[in-house]
Amino acid sequence: MHKFRYLSWNDKVFYIVNALVLTIFFIMVLYPCIFVVSASLSEGMYVNNGKVVLFPVGFTWENYSMALSMEVIWIGFFNSVKYAAIGAFISVSMTMTVAYALSRDNVPGNKVVMFLYLVTMFFSGGLIPTYLVIRSLDMVNTMWALVLPGAVTAYNMIVARTFIRNSIPNELLEASMMDGCSDIVYYVRIVLPLSKAIIAVNTLNAVVSQWNSYMSPMIYLNDRNKMTLPIFLKEILLNSTIEVTEGMDYLEIAKMNERMASMKYAIIVMTMVPILILYPFIQKYFVKGVMVGSVKG
Repeated sequence: MHKFRYLSWNDKVFYIVNALVLTIFFIMVLYPCIFVVSASLSEGMYVNNGKVVLFPVGFTWENYSMALSMEVIWIGFFNSVKYAAIGAFISVSMTMTVAYALSRDNVPGNKVVMFLYLVTMFFSGGLIPTYLVIRSLDMVNTMWALVLPGAVTAYNMIVARTFIRNSIPNELLEASMMDGCSDIVYYVRIVLPLSKAIIAVNTLNAVVSQWNSYMSPMIYLNDRNKMTLPIFLKEILLNSTIEVTEGMDYLEIAKMNERMASMKYAIIVMTMVPILILYPFIQKYFVKGVMVGSVKG
C-alpha cells in the first residue's frame, strides 16, 4: 500500500481493474469446487431441494461411506493410479530423452525431426486409423493402449527442449567430454539432475492427463476390471436416479435417489483429491519449469 500511493493515476486504475477482474475469475473457478464439496457433505434431501448454496446443510459423512463401499470405485481408483504412474514414468522418460537429443545442434536430422513433431500439433491420423493401429499391435483391452500412444506430446517436448537449451550451458558438455564422459552418462548424471523443474512439469501434465482420461479407456477397454475411475464416474452420474415401477416403495425410492444425489458429489471429490495432494509437493518445481521452459523458444 505504501508503494501504491506513489503510483500515477493511470497505474492505480490499471491495478484496481486488474485486481477486480482476477478476483471475479477466481470466484468463478472456486465456487463450483466449494459447492461440490459442500454438496458431498450434505444430506441428499437438501441437495435436491437446492438448499445447499455455499456451506453443507445437514452435515453427514454417509455419502463418502456409501461411495467407499462400492466395489467399482476401488477398481477404478487402483486402475487409474496404476495407469497414471506407469504412463507418467514412460511419458517423462521418453519426453526428456527426445528433448535432450533435439537440444543438441550436432544431432543429424535435428531440424527434420523437430518439424515432424510440430506437424503433429496441427494434424492427426484421426480416431479410426489410430484404433486400427492399436488393434494391429494387439494392444486393445490392455494398459498399453492408454499409456503408449500419447506418451510423447509435441508441446511437452518443446517445453523440455527449451528448458535444456536455456538452462544447461554447453560448457558443461564440453567439460564432461574432456573428462571422458559419454553422452549417456552426461544425460543421466548431469542433464537429468539439473532438469528437476521441467521433469516436475511433465510429470504433473502426464499424471493429470492419464487420471482424467475418458475417451481412450472407453474406446480401447472392454473388461470392467480394467476400467478407470472416470468411466465408472460417468456410469454413476448417468444412473444416479432410480425409476419407480409398480410394487416398489415410493418413500424408499425417494430416499435412495436423495442419497445418490449427494453420493455422486462425494465421488467427484474423491477423484479430485489425489491430484490436489500431488500438486503441493511439486509446486516449486512446477512454477520454475513453466517460467523457464516457456521463454526463448
